[in-house]
Amino acid sequence: MDLSAQLYVVATPLGNLSDLSDRVREVLASVPVIACEDTRRTWQLLASLKIPRPEMFSYRQGNEEAVTKRIEGFVKAGTPVALC
Repeated sequence: MDLSAQLYVVATPLGNLSDLSDRVREVLASVPVIACEDTRRTWQLLASLKIPRPEMFSYRQGNEEAVTKRIEGFVKAGTPVALC
């Protein structure tokens, strides 16, 4: 899978892991950076899928401007990012 300089918007299931697509699993397992509203919940999701924890940071109301710049920096540097 070629993940060069891309931003993936990833919809995660609210309760049932069987609702998670194979494509979402593939992206989450492949990206080195994940931005998400709640890092604890996303870490639980990754752990249940047996996906090693990548660099992860919170992207939520109140920090949008600073984190958007951080995400842009990763993408411009050629690092793929998943936004959950």
